Amino acid sequence: MKKVILPVLVLMLFTTVSRAQGIRLGLKAGANLNKISGQSFNDGFDLSYHAGGFLEIDFNKKWGIQPELLWNQTSSKPSSFNTIYASTTSTNPSLDAFKSIKLDYLSIPLLLRYNVGEMLSLVAGPQFSILIKEDNTLLQNGQSAFKNGDFAMVAGAQINLKMLRIYGRYNIGMQNINDIDQKDKWTTQQIQLGLGFRF
Repeated sequence: MKKVILPVLVLMLFTTVSRAQGIRLGLKAGANLNKISGQSFNDGFDLSYHAGGFLEIDFNKKWGIQPELLWNQTSSKPSSFNTIYASTTSTNPSLDAFKSIKLDYLSIPLLLRYNVGEMLSLVAGPQFSILIKEDNTLLQNGQSAFKNGDFAMVAGAQINLKMLRIYGRYNIGMQNINDIDQKDKWTTQQIQLGLGFRF
């Protein structure tokens, strides 16, 4: 399925770019406030970071799209010592289970952009993420605790100041990323705040 989705997305992007009235490239970075929902994790938000690049592709003065490519980190804390390990065959869970869990993703948001005025844009759309790294403390007998991908929906706003972009977003995971069992559903939530610079 993934082998089909990527070529389709590339074709759609190429078609859109060929019809665009304006294209701008930029870099961005910022902070994430994220949590993993589920009985195995604390209810609070944890701090992590994101960085990457974006394109602003205009259809007209009001509408456009904004595809991005981001290194995107998610972090959370287990709610108790044995929660992550309870479903594995390990009998000696590490004390590292108390520490914050960090997951590094390669995220691809494909956002529809609506310009309210010259200074304010609203964005919304899907985000596809590929897990590129997770804590070694989560690997039990060669088994990963998390699925290798995540799918989320994104909504937010952006302030446009000439070459500077100031943005805030809310991302909500739409799939269960628990790869141990089906007893506890794990989904992601993320608030992103950051700055962008367009060329």
